Amino acid sequence: MVRLIAFLVGLFFSGMLLLGLGDTVIKAIQEPEQPTAEHEFHETPVAVSFAHDGPFGKFDRGQLQRGLKVYSEVCAACHSLKLVAFRDFAALGYNEDQVKALAKAWKTEVPSVNPETGEAASRPAIPADKIPSPFANETAARAANNNALPPDLSLITKAREGGPAYVYSLLLGYRDQAGYKNEEGKELLKEFPDAATPSGLHFNPWFANLNIAMANPIASDDLVTYDDGTKATRAQMAKDVSAFLTWTAEPKMENRKSAGWAALGFLLIFTILAFMSYQTIWADKKH
Repeated sequence: MVRLIAFLVGLFFSGMLLLGLGDTVIKAIQEPEQPTAEHEFHETPVAVSFAHDGPFGKFDRGQLQRGLKVYSEVCAACHSLKLVAFRDFAALGYNEDQVKALAKAWKTEVPSVNPETGEAASRPAIPADKIPSPFANETAARAANNNALPPDLSLITKAREGGPAYVYSLLLGYRDQAGYKNEEGKELLKEFPDAATPSGLHFNPWFANLNIAMANPIASDDLVTYDDGTKATRAQMAKDVSAFLTWTAEPKMENRKSAGWAALGFLLIFTILAFMSYQTIWADKKH
């Protein structure tokens, strides 16, 4: 009797599951999902190569230093790097004195407390400090950015599909929405008249919903002056800062790759020795 009841209960739930699945399939056929502007006009990251690509790739220290310059002079006004300390910049090729100078000259000072009055104060950064946020808190950040919260960039290349290619594409992806067409030749505002960019936002088809609160940060060439004499074109600045943000997200990438190759080498040698041992030990044995 118990088995019969259990069978009937299981049959009932299986039937309900099949009924729900069938209803979903019927609705999907009768009411297909309508295309959206985001689906039709969102662009995938463009193909761009970096020195650190591939299993043998290594960071270009010169490019990382140029990327730091772009970040410090362009991006740092809104975006933080809360997981990176000034002393980490030694890995980019800077010596101790240069790291101290970078920290001391940073535009945003580190929050502190006046030891005499106990009141909130600020002080110049030292190498041990993390990169300070340009805003005191989230409320201040939103107030300064049309209620949008600028994301921390420490892990941005790992948090976005496409990694550095996404950052590169986004920085160079600002377009005039009027007359914009996708690769199929469809015009956005003709296909979706309600997709006009709202006031205060900026059209960028590489952003998820096509409209981004951040104004074009590298709208023109020569926003920075590179110490090595490299021409600071828009594409160059976008590529350099994308490489730099890859380093902030994976500062131990080169060590990880080296460890991986060492592990593969060990396994290869171990396999060869094991095979040779097998041949020696079992050479006279019949299988």
